Amino acid sequence: MSVSFRVLLEALRRTGAPFRVEDDGEEVRISDVVSDSRSVRPGSLFCCIRGEKSDGHDYVAMAREQGAVALLCERPVAVGLPTVVTSSVREVMGEVAAAVYGNPSHRLLMVGVTGTNGKSTTTYILRSILNAAGIRSGLLGTIVESDGVREREADRTTPESCVIQRRLAEMVENGCGACVMETSSHGLFLGRLKGCLFDIPLFTNLNPEHLDFHKEMEQYFQAKRLLFSRYWRPGCEGAAKADDPYGRRLLEEFPDRLRGFSLSSEAFARVRAFRTDLEGSSMTVSMRGFPDLELRSPLVGNFNVWNVLAAVTALRGRVEDAAIVRGVAEVPQVPGRLERYSLPNGACCFVDFAHTPEALRNVLSAARELCSGRLISVFGHGGGRYALNRPELGKTAAALADLVIVTMDNPRDEDPADIAAGIVQGIEESGRARYQVILDRGEAVRTALSVSAPGDVVVVSGKGPERFLQIGREKIAYSDAETVAAWASSYSRPGRSGA
Repeated sequence: MSVSFRVLLEALRRTGAPFRVEDDGEEVRISDVVSDSRSVRPGSLFCCIRGEKSDGHDYVAMAREQGAVALLCERPVAVGLPTVVTSSVREVMGEVAAAVYGNPSHRLLMVGVTGTNGKSTTTYILRSILNAAGIRSGLLGTIVESDGVREREADRTTPESCVIQRRLAEMVENGCGACVMETSSHGLFLGRLKGCLFDIPLFTNLNPEHLDFHKEMEQYFQAKRLLFSRYWRPGCEGAAKADDPYGRRLLEEFPDRLRGFSLSSEAFARVRAFRTDLEGSSMTVSMRGFPDLELRSPLVGNFNVWNVLAAVTALRGRVEDAAIVRGVAEVPQVPGRLERYSLPNGACCFVDFAHTPEALRNVLSAARELCSGRLISVFGHGGGRYALNRPELGKTAAALADLVIVTMDNPRDEDPADIAAGIVQGIEESGRARYQVILDRGEAVRTALSVSAPGDVVVVSGKGPERFLQIGREKIAYSDAETVAAWASSYSRPGRSGA
């Protein structure tokens, strides 16, 4: 499939952004839109984005050599290709890509999930319900990208707008009727959702994260709010958490278009009763205008009750109740989200992505309820991230765990010992927990598992499904899940030789 150069110009006119054409491309056919020169193929429109570390304008010669047939730039470049110059490539790239790929979001039920915690798990539940209703669904998120047929590991939560439009086109080609997407604050703020309109925007919660980028909570909220103020299809309904102060702001701003959901107060949807154990969760959901719904989920922990309620609130009335019941019951284990491992020594281990104080509190609180012995917490904090979270993480773990092991978590360009010291500060201020500092993450996990006993629960958090440690600019192969599995397979029971 390809479109004429004229389609590019028409899409630019619809954006209202000023542009000029440097070279005439009347005979050019465009089949792809890319912003990474390594992805250029014959027929590509190469979009020159100026990033923090590189400038796409420096790679136009390479793009031409690889088959680019036209350029979208912010300054003239003399390479002999039809070139359109505009003030901000990011502002228009999504709309251009949507036009080239045939506006795929118009042919899908678009469900967007934003918030600090719970996005990945909620998207998995939404997809499971939609699939149970016979609606093949693609997925774009932190963990995987799925085009409805194949899955690949995700590179970032919300890709560049041209990548999103290409993925949506693949979903349409594969017979998908819906796309479920995590929409990050970075992606929203940087315009990566351009070219998309969402039928069902969903807000989970907001607590301090990414403040190294957004600087303050209000800016962080305004970035999340863009899903509702800029990318919401007219006449459609969404959902927001009524027990979150920022969720209430959205509900007050859009009272006729948002369904509120709550565990503790009156709202459009609420959970009247629930129970959670090591086998999962059961709950009774009440919604205005609908009969009560009895649900059983394999996901454990109180916060997963929230995630189920969010997904059910968003989809109730759009699909049959039977599909909701089946989809919730059949949701698969979400990689790195309270991922459970039964250990051969009688203890239990959970691997989770929690890396903010609120997320860690949720995970440890859930684990504490499931724990008949000691609770052991292993975590660190990423370098170049909001440093004020470090003592708060320490205080949170100290309040809930019996033993805390502080380790590294993608230190990047910071000294892991300095990051650990910030966490230890919070632990010592609480004065409530035993702790150790073991910077080698693999050793820290193995130590926690080795000291655990029957009835204990070990929570290894911060990295979830990630398969690397980023130290400086180097990514070193590492996986919490693989470390736990390797320890379990080599475990030697007391009184027996070998492993």
